[in-house]
Amino acid sequence: MATEADHQQEQQLFTASQASQASAAPSDADAADTDTLSPLEQDVLDEYARLLGNMNNLSSLLSTLSTSPSADILDALRGLERKTSLVFTLLKASVYSIVLNQQIGEFEGGEGDADGGNGEEGWGE
Repeated sequence: MATEADHQQEQQLFTASQASQASAAPSDADAADTDTLSPLEQDVLDEYARLLGNMNNLSSLLSTLSTSPSADILDALRGLERKTSLVFTLLKASVYSIVLNQQIGEFEGGEGDADGGNGEEGWGE
């Protein structure tokens, strides 16, 4: 997570962005001043301020989730684990059934070929 110094730096950036937003409509005297921000610089500061807000929200949400794991989430994961194991068992059973049917088909096909193999018994001469 972010250290205290990082958090203070982010707060300073956020404060600077808010202050520059307050003076977003410069007068003629401000336009001549070299300390004003260009529109691109203002947009960048606005994006950083928005990013800071999102990161702070994410940080608080993650700290809340990490300190108290929800029993509902754990119960849902247990149910999902049971369903996953059931699907895996059914998949193994169906693969086994397919392989077994193929082996039975090969075995029955092999017995029919043992007496001549052309499949025309009783026909002809």
